[in-house]
Amino acid sequence: MSKRTEFLAGERVEDVAFFLHEDAVGNADALADYAEQVEDGMVLVIDGDQGRSAFQSATGIDPMGLAREAMATDGEIADDLTGGVCPKEDEEPDQNHTAKFVFAFAEAQNEEVGGIYEDGDVIHAYAVCPCGEKYSEKWVVGE
Repeated sequence: MSKRTEFLAGERVEDVAFFLHEDAVGNADALADYAEQVEDGMVLVIDGDQGRSAFQSATGIDPMGLAREAMATDGEIADDLTGGVCPKEDEEPDQNHTAKFVFAFAEAQNEEVGGIYEDGDVIHAYAVCPCGEKYSEKWVVGE
């Protein structure tokens, strides 16, 4: 079972995961030992603090700043973390709306918080589109 599969199953809540589109990575070979190759890029699953630092180094984007900004816009992020559907895609059909980056973390089930957190571990995912839009989606593991 890959680290990404374990992460998406809620088995790696201490880690973060991120997708880097092949067009957004200058030197993919440098990450080859750490990443899972996917159709349009690579996915890395790394321990939380190290992973946030690695995401910022690779993208120049503070992941927690991305999370705060992207939470304001609901979007659709692939449940395998390899892309998303930009909310501006219909408004700006002539632009490229293929997600450049996806950053995600998991939060363990917490019945005291309520809402979807009662139902199980929750994946929080945030995407960055080449058009500049930042958007998010969260879901309960397994749904």
